Amino acid sequence: MSKLAPLSLIALAGFSGSAFATQYLTTEQAQAAIFPEASSFKPVQLQLDAAQMKQVEKLSGLPARSVAWRAVAAYKDDKLLGYVVFDEVIGKFELISYAVGLQVDASVRQVEILAYRESHGFEIRNANWRKQFVGKTAASGLTIGEGIANISGATLSCAHVTDGVRRIAAIAQVTLKK
Repeated sequence: MSKLAPLSLIALAGFSGSAFATQYLTTEQAQAAIFPEASSFKPVQLQLDAAQMKQVEKLSGLPARSVAWRAVAAYKDDKLLGYVVFDEVIGKFELISYAVGLQVDASVRQVEILAYRESHGFEIRNANWRKQFVGKTAASGLTIGEGIANISGATLSCAHVTDGVRRIAAIAQVTLKK
């Protein structure tokens, strides 16, 4: 039995990266949390052309990263309330899945963490940290130290989610703003 112990430790070590994964919300739950007054959600074709990608990069100071984005529009009956855009960024080693709710003016309404897979830094899911994004736009206060506070022990997760929200706010400004 003692000969198997080192092998089982090696096997467990291989699983340790995913042992911390926590799914907090499904996409449907995130939509409902961000727009509880919505009566329906409809998929949005969110495709960036080359000119829009350049605009996003200029506005956010970050690479646009992709031409296609997963998004839904939230409606109360026939009235457009805003949008939810889904994304993933790397924390330190693993992906963080999140959703950004946007008003029709492209300001951030709410940020929700859908899944967190790191062993440390899960504090980014705390409501007080996520509330810092509310009302901000790509051009106003969406950087660590200038509108968004860092969390000790979650530095990379904070920075990467903040960058992701800034990128999405820029995409909204360029493509979705009404």
